[in-house]
Formats: sequence, C-alpha cells, structure tokens
Amino acid sequence: MKHLISMLDAKDEIYEILDLASELKDKQKKGIMHELLKNKSLGMIFEKSSTRTRVSFEVGMTQLGGHALYLSPKDLQMGRGETISDTAKVLSRFVDCIMYRAFEHKVMLELANNATVPVINGLDNIEHPCQIMADLLTIKEKKKDFNKLKLAYVGDGNNVCNSLILGSAIVGMDMSVGCPKGYEPNKEILEKAKNIAKSEIEILENPEDAVKDADVVYTDVWVSMGDEKEKAMREKLFLPYQVNQSLIENAKKDCIVMHCLPAHRGKEITDEVVDGKNSVVFDQAENRLHAQKAIMVKLMSHV
Repeated sequence: MKHLISMLDAKDEIYEILDLASELKDKQKKGIMHELLKNKSLGMIFEKSSTRTRVSFEVGMTQLGGHALYLSPKDLQMGRGETISDTAKVLSRFVDCIMYRAFEHKVMLELANNATVPVINGLDNIEHPCQIMADLLTIKEKKKDFNKLKLAYVGDGNNVCNSLILGSAIVGMDMSVGCPKGYEPNKEILEKAKNIAKSEIEILENPEDAVKDADVVYTDVWVSMGDEKEKAMREKLFLPYQVNQSLIENAKKDCIVMHCLPAHRGKEITDEVVDGKNSVVFDQAENRLHAQKAIMVKLMSHV
C-alpha cells in the first residue's frame, strides 16, 4: 500500500491494518509506549474544517512519537495559486506523509500522483476511507466477525456511503443502501464493489426494506459540506429516511447504530437513537484515532 486514497488501496492489507489498530489501541489503554513513528512528520492539508480528523491525526502522531503539522490553504502558497503538483513535490521534501482533506477527488489524485511520500485521503467528495477503517474496527469489536453480517446505510449516497460499499465488499459483509431516487451512491464505486464482492449489495428506495434484519444501521448527515444551498430541499426529501426508534425496530434487536458524526440531532437521527442502547457512535468516533494510527504505521514504517 503506497497511499490510502480509496478503500481499494487497502484491499490486500485490510485485516493487517485492523489487527494493528486493535494492538495499538490495547497498548494505548494500558499506557504502553509505542513510538513506532519517532521523529516522523505528518503534513495535514485541510480544505474542509474538521473535529475528529484533525484531533485524531494530531494525537495519533504524538502517541506514535512523531509530529503533525496543520496546514490550511491560507497557510500555504496553494491559497495564492501554487499548483497542487508543486505543493506535493515540495512537501515531500519536508514530511514523511501527507494527509489531505479535500473538496475534489481529482485534486486528491493529483496530489498523490506528484508526491514521493505516502498520501492519506482524509476525505474528499468521492471517498472517506479513514472513516470506514474506523467503522470496520468498531464492527469487528462489537460483532467479532464480518461473515453473515448485514450493514444497512440510510440516507444520502455520499462519500461515506461509497467507501462503506467498498469496505463491505472487501470484508464480505452484506450491505443495503436506502436512499431517495437520484441520491444513490457513485455508479463506478458500486460497479467496482460488485466486481470484488463475495457478499450482496443492494440499493433500495424504501428505508424499512433497507434496514430489515440488519446487524448494523448506519447514517450520515443529509447536507454535506458544499451542499448548503440545498439544505431546505434535502431536509424535506430525506425526512422519511430519519434513523429513529421506529426505523431500527425493523433491524435485529442486537443491531448496532452508527453515525460518522457530526450528527444533526433531530434530522438524520434522533436523540433517542444516538443516546440509546444500540448506539456505538462514540466508540466509533474514538476508533478514528486507533485506525488512523495503524494506517500511518503501515505507510510510514516497515511494520
């Protein structure tokens, strides 16, 4: 794995990464030093704001003995017209890895193609692989195995949904997506997933059908960054896809409910569900730290 731009980049090493994440999490909980990236530096470019991505990468590098630098476009010459290719080449001379949280997937690819150090996709408009690595770690912890599991995603077929489809296909977990017509996941992503999947992937309009007998129920915001002009229309359109107590009663009784956060409580998910007995959203958020540490170790060391 040279970069982590797509979930497909981790296809052959996904179980190694998850096992390493569990190991690093255990060491952190026990207070055992694990400075596997001592004296390494991570450059973090943020075009979009973030809570979990920034904090988890910064804290993760500190725990691994390294250093993280926060860089916004206004801090870089990118904000004054320097090309992304030149930025990649220059940063590669200074840091050991680049994490990029971007608006456009094509720009993410351009950065990776011109960097001589590993590049990690911290989110773009097509995928969010770091989130899904944390999600898979959480599911593995709660359900022990991916075999015979069904994950139901309800809402907008966005970047998180795209990466979840690929992640589910890689680990052999069935997945159903419940979304309004016109808001389905990326067709190319879906085709790639079906080419590698040993499990079932289905796209449905009815949210109750999507979550029927699900082991995992997952949702995300209805209005992603960049979609603010569509806020009123989206909130009306997606209202039937709200993850509430009535909806999750269609899933298995021991299902876990996931949300990548931040959550707009009362919109895509209710307080009752976020704070309910089935919710694992805060365990899921914590696992961003442990999964990303494993990703960085795999990319920046010989582990």
